[in-house]
Amino acid sequence: MINNYLMRSLMFVPAHNTKLIDSALRRDADVLLLDIEDSVQPVENKQIARDNIEKYVKEGKFKNKIVFPRVNDRESGHLLKDVYQLTLDGIEGFMYPKSKKGEDIYFFGKLLETIEYEKGIPLQTFKIIALIETPGAVLNIQEICTACPERLVAVAFGCEDYMTELGGKHDPESQSIFTARSIIAMGAKANNVIPIDTVHIRVHDLEDLERNLVIGRNLGFEGMLVLNPKEIPLVHQYYSPSEEEVAWATEMLALSEEAVLQGKGVAVKDDKFIGPPMVKMAKNILKKHQLATK
Repeated sequence: MINNYLMRSLMFVPAHNTKLIDSALRRDADVLLLDIEDSVQPVENKQIARDNIEKYVKEGKFKNKIVFPRVNDRESGHLLKDVYQLTLDGIEGFMYPKSKKGEDIYFFGKLLETIEYEKGIPLQTFKIIALIETPGAVLNIQEICTACPERLVAVAFGCEDYMTELGGKHDPESQSIFTARSIIAMGAKANNVIPIDTVHIRVHDLEDLERNLVIGRNLGFEGMLVLNPKEIPLVHQYYSPSEEEVAWATEMLALSEEAVLQGKGVAVKDDKFIGPPMVKMAKNILKKHQLATK
């Protein structure tokens, strides 16, 4: 599947709270994760959350927004209610939590297929973002990324549940989650799936956020889960190509194309060969730049 989503910032919004939904609509997060799961308590509020999402969708309030409700997992007893009510025009797809293995994503994909068929919706309409929240899920990242390739567009790291199950502790340098982040990013990129970095839990410490954004981008992540709107400008800054990167990419492609036209086969810049990996990187930079400046 060609993955043309721009997912620099994915902001969680408790869907039972209309005040927070209205606030989120005024922000420029790339993706709204309308939560029906962990942040929606007590259980009675889950139906309120579903009804709010449906109402806002039908009123056109999410127009020009990419919306992925975070549903409840397959063992919760709420999943069928979540997806049956919210498989609507205006919903891009769903974030599936507690994705422990490929079987979970395969099951969820088949559930969506059944509902699409029953409702007369074109098959493969609704996409999936898998939330990786356990050590087992990290180790199963390859099968998760390949279980439903026609639907799975991204995987996101949930570090809090991961650390709880691991029995580890957060450290100031984020070394305790470095390996998990690396594995998730590699597994995603190996299968043309967008890797999304974990939330930044110190929401008011923008200096620490920036430090983690540097780490995340260096590891290959393309976006970040966001809890607070104040994080969005920095997240977009780090996950958008800089002017220097765009200029470099434009020059690389121009030199490569010139070499082809001249029958040289390979271009040289500052005594360095411009090989296929550099050309591919340049194309990726310009593609992301185009998506970010639409």
